[in-house]
Amino acid sequence: MPKTIRYTLLSLRDLTVSAGPFLLLAAILLVLAYWWLDPNPPKRVVLATGPAQSAYEEFGKRYAKSLSEHGIQVVLLPSEGSAANLQLLREGKVDLGFVQGGTSDERPEDIDTLESLGSLFVEPVWLFYREDSARKLAARAKTPNTGAALSALTQLQGLRVNIGTPGSGVPSLMSKLLDSNRIDVKTLQVSQLEQTPATMAFLAGDLDAIVFASAPESLMVQMLLQTPGIKLMDFAQSEAYSRRFSFLSPALLPRGVVDLAGNVPPQDVRLVAPTTTLITRKTTHPALLQLFAQAGSQIHGGAGWFKRAREYPNINNNELPIAKEAERNIKSGAPLLQRYLPFWVANLIERMWLVMGIIIAVLLPLSRIVPPLYAFRVRSRIFRWYAQLRDIEHRLEDSPNTQALIEELDQLENRAGKISVPLSYTDELYALRGNIHLVRRKLLRL
Repeated sequence: MPKTIRYTLLSLRDLTVSAGPFLLLAAILLVLAYWWLDPNPPKRVVLATGPAQSAYEEFGKRYAKSLSEHGIQVVLLPSEGSAANLQLLREGKVDLGFVQGGTSDERPEDIDTLESLGSLFVEPVWLFYREDSARKLAARAKTPNTGAALSALTQLQGLRVNIGTPGSGVPSLMSKLLDSNRIDVKTLQVSQLEQTPATMAFLAGDLDAIVFASAPESLMVQMLLQTPGIKLMDFAQSEAYSRRFSFLSPALLPRGVVDLAGNVPPQDVRLVAPTTTLITRKTTHPALLQLFAQAGSQIHGGAGWFKRAREYPNINNNELPIAKEAERNIKSGAPLLQRYLPFWVANLIERMWLVMGIIIAVLLPLSRIVPPLYAFRVRSRIFRWYAQLRDIEHRLEDSPNTQALIEELDQLENRAGKISVPLSYTDELYALRGNIHLVRRKLLRL
């Protein structure tokens, strides 16, 4: 063994053996705490989105890209829309899903099993209609002064209207709006086609009007807003709708916001808009909720047609309780450690620090045993030879064979010369050697 290792102030081997039981106990407690707390999230999560080319699908792709940076695979599950997402969450088939306010009746058990990550964006009700159909309707009604503009749901009577698939939540929403206007659905030629086939039929003239409830990022909405001959209905009573229905809020599509150069739309358009939230099951791992909340701030925090910068996400207009992780992120941003450390490290510390503090508090008093135990182990290498030295000294008075005792003493001295102790205990080693010489001189005098 190199001298630099042998001649040290501290024996790492003895220190390890002395502290070993406490280190083992700490390791066992940490493993049990890790198993119980489960601090690291699963690497796979399922997010219910919506139909193809919808805003839900686009946002789902952004969430998947954001979480992939942390090694989390987000599986996007297409659906018919908001109502279908809520049903998937209730059945436990997905972990998270986009749900539009007012698209489904609340159930008491939802409060116990589901929670919200905050309001993400508003989804205006886009009621597009064909300008030629509106002219024909006005001609039949003999109201030429109204022109080809629609501004009330009561004007839809007699038109062919697609109100979306049942799973989208739009039929439920439109049913409430039509009932509030005392409109019998039988006076409309209602269809419930999926978004893409409905849009194709609408552009082909097989439908007079089509209803979406979507964010402006939807490709269908973007296309229809700039299609000649297609108009967007102005909800002149938008403020009244928001007073009648708590899940609705008035929204204004400013003049020229779609295309400033082309002045699209040519005037301000009043709309009504339910708020969309990201709903999750309460069994979803808290670290995943934290990542989704942080991604939501990046994805939905910018300015848009119906919002100012950093206006969303927020905790307003939520029909379900807000998850603690989402509320903390909305109010305070990312946790302090995650601003400077990788997510996995910061998350592990955040979720284990309390347990580690308890373990330290328990082991700290016990650790006081380690120094005397360490000293005993080192000194025992020296003190155990005193028993043999004392035995030789006692036999000195009774045994006439001093030569045998001298040889035994030589062997003891040889063994003592091989004892390795830290430098801080060499005084006791030299004391042993000195005592061996004292007994030797006594033997020689005899």
